Amino acid sequence: MKKLIEKANRRVRRKKHVRKIVQGTPERPRMSVYKSTKHLYIQVIDDQSGTTIAYANNLEKDNRSIPSNVEGAAKLGELIGARLKEKKITNVVFDRNGYVYHGKVKAIADGARKSGITI
Repeated sequence: MKKLIEKANRRVRRKKHVRKIVQGTPERPRMSVYKSTKHLYIQVIDDQSGTTIAYANNLEKDNRSIPSNVEGAAKLGELIGARLKEKKITNVVFDRNGYVYHGKVKAIADGARKSGITI
């Protein structure tokens, strides 16, 4: 149990270190990724006004069929990219939220790039 707590604390430290640098603006909002053990969540946030511009997760009624694996993460990335395109946003800053840029996190970023978003 102690090892799990230490692992979570290390992720929080990485997250705070990255957030000192990564800030979302109205022109280039921050795309934040969160992984739980069962679900994936993506938010696009304007930090200056403190508002969420768009979001996607696999808990929404239409997205419940999307699995929480790498392929599902790529689909969610494409979905958030399409929602951003509707709002005429093409550039975002990627916030991996302390997670390693590998697997699901990388698939989300690649899916958003595939839909035309510049990260």
